[in-house]
Amino acid sequence: MVRPILEIKNLTTALAGGAITILEDISFSLEPGEVLGVVGESGSGKSMLALSMMGLLPKAVRRTAGRIVLDGEDLAGLPPDRWREKRGIDLAMIFQEPMTALNPVMRVGDQVAEVLRRRGLTATKARQEAVGLFTKVEIPAPEQRVAAYPHELSGGMRQRVMIAIALAANPKVLIADEPTTALDVTVQAQILDLLRKLQKERGLSLVFITHDLGVIAEIADRVLVLYAGRVAEIAPVRTIFDNPRHPYTRALLASIPEINGPRGRLVTIEGAVPSIGAMPKGCRYGPRCPLRRDICEQEPPQLGRVSPDQAVACMEPFGFARLPEEALV
Repeated sequence: MVRPILEIKNLTTALAGGAITILEDISFSLEPGEVLGVVGESGSGKSMLALSMMGLLPKAVRRTAGRIVLDGEDLAGLPPDRWREKRGIDLAMIFQEPMTALNPVMRVGDQVAEVLRRRGLTATKARQEAVGLFTKVEIPAPEQRVAAYPHELSGGMRQRVMIAIALAANPKVLIADEPTTALDVTVQAQILDLLRKLQKERGLSLVFITHDLGVIAEIADRVLVLYAGRVAEIAPVRTIFDNPRHPYTRALLASIPEINGPRGRLVTIEGAVPSIGAMPKGCRYGPRCPLRRDICEQEPPQLGRVSPDQAVACMEPFGFARLPEEALV
């Protein structure tokens, strides 16, 4: 049996005082070479999950429980300086908005070379490698582009620079936090094709975070559905689309627009994701769920297996009975 390259075990984060929880009891694994899609509405905790895995939580937030195990080593147990050594080298991230992630007063080639210098390369060799990475991520005229500043590049080119920075140290795991959100549809397709190509060429393990299920269908092997800081469902991508078991997953799928579909109007999910200071008791999706019962308001449902490769945090697939202990993941 192959050991997962990344394991998140019971990860919980809260505001510094500890009274208000943001992420709660998040657990999943990532296999070598696998693409795990993380999906959910805005406010579901997707970006907070990415920052937690990178050890880049805001000062007002802290991890209160759980482990982040990368290739057998618990990063959460490391002192800050040791975690910093792993960040960007073994574990890298493509941020959501490159214009804010890139340094506006540094040439983009120098920003790539900065990562390469950490690997011990000389300045000359690092620049040569940066040109090679720009070629790899399909930036035209790479010898000239390395001397450009971020504002001199288009949004798509800046995102390619971000990918080059993330790949510079040949990381074991790459986290992509909505890397195509700010791009137009044509450029988005190009970036997705590029990420797919690089992932297959390098055998990368990729955590791809998005709110777009259409993107998930294209790129992911498995899908983790996140809602209000909790895992709602996790399963292979085909299973999620063919046999979703959580009412929230079904609602997300139903809300995908269909050009020639049978529905006469756009389906929406009533209500909104609760704010972190006003989480309902019991199931966090309960107030919006058409299947809710009294038991849903009493305690949060635990993640239980409905098949060997599909788990859901909902009472409905289990007949609204308490989940048996042996069903828990």
